[in-house]
Amino acid sequence: MFEKLKSIDDAPFNLLLLADPSMDMVLEKLNKGECFLYKVESEVIGCYVLNRVTRNRVELVNIAVSEKNQGCGMGKQLILHAFDYTKESGYSEIVVGTGNSSIGQIAFYQKAGFRMLEINKGFFERHYKEKIYENGILCRDMIMFLKQL
Repeated sequence: MFEKLKSIDDAPFNLLLLADPSMDMVLEKLNKGECFLYKVESEVIGCYVLNRVTRNRVELVNIAVSEKNQGCGMGKQLILHAFDYTKESGYSEIVVGTGNSSIGQIAFYQKAGFRMLEINKGFFERHYKEKIYENGILCRDMIMFLKQL
């Protein structure tokens, strides 16, 4: 069952930090946006955060599924809920960014109908103190994707 996060104090930081290793960045995104939780019984197994960019565009800034529930289609359910909520809220576009080293996420977003929009070169080098490696690749650049709703 989906529900909107009522208080940042109750945010599932264990999940949010899977998608973004910086607590400062996670808190900044939570303070600016709306967080949605997917719960089974009382356990949060997935979540996502949306931030308004413009009158017509919202950004999916964090999407995460608990490690034990990954690979079961939960990410797809989260993103479909985000699409529905975004449309109902009057937005016509949704954007999302991921690292150049996030091979699985790049495929995931394209399968969900996103198209590459731009590359923000050096984003991770500018915004993160610690180097991030995924799949043996240094994460340097943010690849932005866009989906028309």
